[in-house]
Amino acid sequence: MRYEGEKKRNVDGGRTSALFIFSHVRQTIGYDAIPKLMTKYEILRGFDDIFLDALREFSNIDKYATYTEDAADVNKSERRKVRDSLMTVHDYTVKLRMVDEKYFSRQFLGTLTSTLSATLLPIPYTEYFSLEIEVFDHDRKLIKTYQRKAHLTKWVQTFMIFVYPFHPEERKREEVYMEFLHDAFRQMESEGVLK
Repeated sequence: MRYEGEKKRNVDGGRTSALFIFSHVRQTIGYDAIPKLMTKYEILRGFDDIFLDALREFSNIDKYATYTEDAADVNKSERRKVRDSLMTVHDYTVKLRMVDEKYFSRQFLGTLTSTLSATLLPIPYTEYFSLEIEVFDHDRKLIKTYQRKAHLTKWVQTFMIFVYPFHPEERKREEVYMEFLHDAFRQMESEGVLK
């Protein structure tokens, strides 16, 4: 779902402000009934640096603010008031929903097979990622939506360590998130959504 259109800078759009609202969600399909918001300790370490790097794709953002949703916001009216007040003082609100999914049955059967075979059988573990972006104007009217999808497959087998290059899983997750944000922000900039 990578953006393949013309890449151009929005230099004539004037200066603007934006609020970025993040929702980091995880779900083990077949185990969790609904997607769950991650706690601040579960969110990808270094995500703020990835966002800050991707923010350079925009040429006309004068000021911005960020807000990360927490499941406890349901009971904290003060945090909801802060979010709502930030929405009123910025020209645009950009809601980003980062979803991390695994399949319980595949994970369980893979772990069982791997354990019974003493990891002699190579077992793939696949994690699915998606990014959903909604852009709202100052009047909270939906302007545009964007979506990106990717997956990572990790193979576990004892003797593959000698033939397969070492790729830390955390680094691969960072690369997925970095590609998501850079590509989506580049498309938004090229289309002049935040003008």
